[in-house]
Amino acid sequence: MALDTIIELEGAAVFQKDHLILSDVTLHIERGEFCYLIGRTGSGKSSLLKILYADLSLKDGFAKVAGYKLNGIKNNQIPFLRRKIGIVFQDFQLLNDRNVRDNLIFVMKATGWRDKIAMDRRIEDVLEKVGLVTKGFKMPHQLSGGEQQRVVIARALINDPDIILADEPTGNLDPETSEGIMELMIEISKTGRAILMATHDYSLFEKFPARIIRCEDGKVFDLNPDYYSNKATQE
Repeated sequence: MALDTIIELEGAAVFQKDHLILSDVTLHIERGEFCYLIGRTGSGKSSLLKILYADLSLKDGFAKVAGYKLNGIKNNQIPFLRRKIGIVFQDFQLLNDRNVRDNLIFVMKATGWRDKIAMDRRIEDVLEKVGLVTKGFKMPHQLSGGEQQRVVIARALINDPDIILADEPTGNLDPETSEGIMELMIEISKTGRAILMATHDYSLFEKFPARIIRCEDGKVFDLNPDYYSNKATQE
């Protein structure tokens, strides 16, 4: 594996229980690379993401993510792998009974943070990165959808991950808010983090051109973004 390759799959098979979803997946993503992951509903996008953070087991082929081989990865290694990965969900999955800071503290305690001064410093840092430095004591319901998604991105950044996996992060947002989230994600990729973002919003490709990976008919293909942006409206 090249020194800058952070996600490597070779001939990987993706199963849900005993059902084959994707076969012979070969995929390499470099540090600092931003990639779209597209495909129809049920084509295997979410399953592919779950393989990468070891929520699904890899049964066939080879995979290495953030330095961890996924073939036969032990349960006690999975938390360490996941500290290298930030996950951004479409539906936020924030804890609605606690404020922004406490949402972040919950994740930090779960991943081994103990030093309160260091925790406070890190929270301030990630909230500043996502433009929410004054919103730490707001409850989720007091925030707009775009602000809630920024909290989710802050949560994903807490452990300074090598990779961000984003599953439809703009799916519940209006176009203007989606654009702000995309600008933030692109900036994050420029700090050296690989970002793989599943999306159905093909309108993003023209304004934010990047590599496009497609799941279709049980396979994973690389597409030319310049070509595909012209074809997106045909689906």
